[in-house]
Amino acid sequence: MAASNYSLKVNRELLDPNFESYRLSLDAIPTYDVELDAAVEEVKLKDTQYTLEHVRAFGMYNYLHLDPWYEDSVLFVDCKGRVLSLTVTLDTALGKPREVYRITADISQCEDRLCASLSLTSATWASLSDGTGRLYLLRTGKRGDSSHMKWEALFSEDMGEPFTILHSVSHVQDGVHAMEVLLLRIQKDPQETKGSGYSVSLEWITVANTAGQGQEKKYEVRKRRVLRGKSVPHYAAVEPKGTGLMVASEKPFVFTHVDGLPVEQADPEPMEVEKTDPIYFWQQTAEDITVCVRMPEGVTKEEVQFRLMADNIRLGVQGFPPLLEGQLFASVDPEASAWIIKNDKSLEVSLQKRSEGPMWPELVTGDRRGEYVMSDEQAALIHERLTYLTSEDMNGNPDKDKPPCNSQELEDCDGFPEDSFSLTHFDGESLKPTQVVNLGSHQYLFTVDVNPSDMPCLCLRHDVDALVWQPRPDQPSNMWEHIATFNALGYVQASKRDKKFATCAPNFSYASLCECLRRSFIYRQPSPVETVLFNRKQGRQVAQVAKQQVASLDSDKPILGFRATNERLYILTSSNLFVLKVNNN
Repeated sequence: MAASNYSLKVNRELLDPNFESYRLSLDAIPTYDVELDAAVEEVKLKDTQYTLEHVRAFGMYNYLHLDPWYEDSVLFVDCKGRVLSLTVTLDTALGKPREVYRITADISQCEDRLCASLSLTSATWASLSDGTGRLYLLRTGKRGDSSHMKWEALFSEDMGEPFTILHSVSHVQDGVHAMEVLLLRIQKDPQETKGSGYSVSLEWITVANTAGQGQEKKYEVRKRRVLRGKSVPHYAAVEPKGTGLMVASEKPFVFTHVDGLPVEQADPEPMEVEKTDPIYFWQQTAEDITVCVRMPEGVTKEEVQFRLMADNIRLGVQGFPPLLEGQLFASVDPEASAWIIKNDKSLEVSLQKRSEGPMWPELVTGDRRGEYVMSDEQAALIHERLTYLTSEDMNGNPDKDKPPCNSQELEDCDGFPEDSFSLTHFDGESLKPTQVVNLGSHQYLFTVDVNPSDMPCLCLRHDVDALVWQPRPDQPSNMWEHIATFNALGYVQASKRDKKFATCAPNFSYASLCECLRRSFIYRQPSPVETVLFNRKQGRQVAQVAKQQVASLDSDKPILGFRATNERLYILTSSNLFVLKVNNN
């Protein structure tokens, strides 16, 4: 199964072209804190863990975990190996975090141990790693403030080298309860002679109940699959039913082993270079598009099958497969569009763009059977704009007042990730990629759980904005849906040089960033203003204002964990858990 290239489809109704800026608000954010009985132990990187990937995976680990099934409930592991839970109902009466489970093994003796990691698998299950290589699957019962049940380990097994848990899901298939757990390791790689000497490993483990009906539950490893790559993934998650996997990373991953046996690697298929004549040619201006489609000679207009809707086109000849069919890149006006047969062997279609201005990169989404023909005026304009790239002079366009580009003047936000940065969907059966999105121009910002029954969302930078994407594995034609936008956040976050974590509220009412020490920044969605405001430059009334707020913690300890709910922001240091009341609902 060959992977198909896929483009993220931006919902333009969620963009605000008139957004101006965030206005600093001096409104105080109520802040409460709980002093911890025992410190949260930050596991420091050792001298052998010197690579950038070690820092990304373990040095920037978020020690605080948000329970997506129970509102305003957070968990963390302290230095005594206790899993502690805090559920907030009243900010002014914060209780002490409650112990729900304790790691009894002596983990301090392990030389290569990592930080303990936790994943809330379902409303009644959790996955836990002690940082030494042991995986626990815990039956938690219904969690939350009213629950005082201690968690019970129904599976505990040594999985080899130390790892952290990236994601886990629980599902029932054919009456059998199973859990999918995704583990991350950075391992010495003897084959990696030119680089750091390490490679990144993702292990996808399936643990299932093997006991018969009526018997006591017994969970065992059913399947182990290993992927390898050269960079720590920004995003990695298993589909809710365990039928696939999604990975966003700067370097590609590939499955290498299943249950300890190597996966046969097919020789990379050479790119198809077979040159076929285009079925259609198309041109465009800012207002319209002209398409010329090849037709069998002698076709009459009665035999032409043409259907045009605002976002879809279908064009063909009676008795033949469609010549042009699919979703248009953007909307057109069907009533202002027309077609005509020319020279008895071609059909010319004129499409009127509904939104003037933006140039389309393709006519029909995913269709590569046509050829774009640039007009002489467009070619001359592009040539003029690119003159400076081939000029021997510092300013290749002396008639313009603008000086040549100086790379030293570029800001961090002007840089982009590598071209190989991609988002890939893997099929769980074939272990092959089915869809690949090139994210070369879209910087990864953060991951957030919006709906616990769905896969986690990922937030990417698009131009200056930050767009939130919800994976839809059950919709192959629209596998990643644009569901929210944070205006200008892509630009704003690039200026925060000490940024450590970023997140947003599940209802998208605000996004937040924090630095390594003390400060966090809150960026609210635009809201109506109570007073009359005018834009001085444009002389128009301002109906909405987006507020920015800054909170500073009364602590000199590094920030180890950072999570957001619809009402509160939770910040964890080694000795305190801070609760910031951001919204009043």
